[in-house]
Amino acid sequence: MFKFAAALVAVATAERIPLKKNQLRVEDIEAQKAYFEYAAQEMTLGGELPVKDYMNTQYFVEISVGTPAQKFTVVPDTGSSNLWLYSKSCKTLACLRHSRYQSSKSSTYVADGADFEIEYGSGGVSGFQSKDTVTMGGAVDALMTMGEIKKTSGATFLVSQMDGILGLAYPTISVNKLPVFIEESNLTEKSFSFYLHDNPTESYMEIPGIDETAGKFTKIATHKVAQEGYWSLNLTGLKKGTEEIDVKGIYGVIDSGTSLIAGPASFVD
Repeated sequence: MFKFAAALVAVATAERIPLKKNQLRVEDIEAQKAYFEYAAQEMTLGGELPVKDYMNTQYFVEISVGTPAQKFTVVPDTGSSNLWLYSKSCKTLACLRHSRYQSSKSSTYVADGADFEIEYGSGGVSGFQSKDTVTMGGAVDALMTMGEIKKTSGATFLVSQMDGILGLAYPTISVNKLPVFIEESNLTEKSFSFYLHDNPTESYMEIPGIDETAGKFTKIATHKVAQEGYWSLNLTGLKKGTEEIDVKGIYGVIDSGTSLIAGPASFVD
């Protein structure tokens, strides 16, 4: 069973990626909105992994795929369960603006060819399945089947800096029921945690476990996963001013791939 932990800490690390922050644009907000619509539709090893902050709308980590390693910037997404990357054979503008996976240059590539498709509220990605080695942080390895994308639609993929998405939710919501990265990894303990800050140089992912080395991490609460699909928790209370709103049977999903708090229109209204 996976474990998820999130906290705010400030920890020094030997591996930090310098970041540039720009003004948030309308296009970035629209891209984030589109990504959330996607997530709503279903979508000892290891150590400290730098997390890149993009305009306070998305966080990224770097992974390596194939042999020799091809590097990609991906969203570590607890709101989905699949890994997909743009394919070298993809000629859309979104693909051409990002790093693309080249199976012909990897000695560990294994052909699959099955169709792979994820549809979003404002577009989607489609292509075929391929299998190759995936490494995160130089120590966490997996041989896994991923989506190799040949076609995209929608502005999200054109605007975002991501080369793909690394799903970290449960296998039950995985497209084509493909195994997820954490499940396929060589980790003994299947756990991870995020340390997310407005200061990008202090943001990172810890895998496995949590980082208590600085002595600044304090556990606030522990919540059991209510439904093993997304990281779904039972909401225990909600108020509009002093008015109590019934949240019985309502789940709250922890989604590292979005910066929004949202819900059904009838509920929010």
